Amino acid sequence: MDNIKVIAFDADDTLWANEPIFQSAEEQCKQLLEEYVEPKVLSEKLYETEIKNLNLFGYGIKGFTLSLIETAIELSGDKVNGEEIQKIIDLGKEMIQHPVELLPGVEETLKTLEEDYTLMILTKGDLFDQESKIARSGLDPHFRWIEIVSEKNESVYNQILRRYDLHPSEFLMVGNSLKSDVLPVKGVGAHAIHIPFHVTWDHESVDLSETESNGYHQLDDISLVPKFIKSES
Repeated sequence: MDNIKVIAFDADDTLWANEPIFQSAEEQCKQLLEEYVEPKVLSEKLYETEIKNLNLFGYGIKGFTLSLIETAIELSGDKVNGEEIQKIIDLGKEMIQHPVELLPGVEETLKTLEEDYTLMILTKGDLFDQESKIARSGLDPHFRWIEIVSEKNESVYNQILRRYDLHPSEFLMVGNSLKSDVLPVKGVGAHAIHIPFHVTWDHESVDLSETESNGYHQLDDISLVPKFIKSES
């Protein structure tokens, strides 16, 4: 890792907690709609609807909320009423306004790394929501560049490398998602560190057999990143 110039960090569930907010909202909807549908059926249909709607709404709370409403209408046989739909909308608003909770060790790690590297946030999702969370996190002074993208794949990473005139060997991605933050980064020849989060959205899960020959690194905690980079240099 001697050549690394830029370290990019995923945001959701890498710098701050995110997936637990979605899981909590889903549990509240199960209670709200329990007279219409079994909880397991709701979860399965909601996931199916979210995936179907990704190319329309993208990632984030707004798309999740719309998918929840669509799921509620379909599974209730059009019986869900205006008051119940309003509660789902209000739940979405609460999610958007949820406090940004930094994960342990994040700020200290960024302070250490910014002394020697250029730092970037590279995250996907709704532009307005992600910009708001970045501002409310108080972390933006640590980052020279912020990139909010609709997807993370090899094409997007190649675009990022070209935009900042970086050779793959000069770029390191740190994130919690093997699917978004590790495999496509290794696919373009750059470096990746996987920091698992205790919960992961099913869409971000991968068959571990896909990762066997990718040569990425995994750490248990973000605070281990600076020491690990030095040990690999």
